[in-house]
Amino acid sequence: MTVHLILNGQAVSVDADPRMSLLTVLREHLRQPGSKNACEQGECGSCSVFFDGDLVCSCLVAAGQAEGRHVVTIEGLGDESTPHRVQQAFVDAGAVQCGFCTPGLVMATANLLESCPHPTEDEVREALSGNLCRCTGYQKILDAVNLAATEGSHDD
Repeated sequence: MTVHLILNGQAVSVDADPRMSLLTVLREHLRQPGSKNACEQGECGSCSVFFDGDLVCSCLVAAGQAEGRHVVTIEGLGDESTPHRVQQAFVDAGAVQCGFCTPGLVMATANLLESCPHPTEDEVREALSGNLCRCTGYQKILDAVNLAATEGSHDD
């Protein structure tokens, strides 16, 4: 089946088994390796993407469900020359270690700050609760979220 979708703002078509996960299609067919394949059960958040504006675990979305939909991966959020403020905050706060969880955490943070520009600590913890990191104690991640929220307040 040919699946047509808008990936990071660009119309793309890909031949894929419609039952294959969107994560597999993104990584193996569309060269978007930022979303990580960790648990394949929607438990770790490493494969998070925006799917028609909603934050989803791409490992739980069938490729056929992406037909005609808008998908934004970590690659579409920002890039090295113009990083999204959340991406920059994670770098500035030193919230990246092995980097495996980072794309999902960045996507979850961007999602949170879109709907709640000045979150409380409880709101941050709730928003990030679907993301697992095995390298940190989460403090630098929380620092990065707070930094991104502060940077965003300059835009208000």
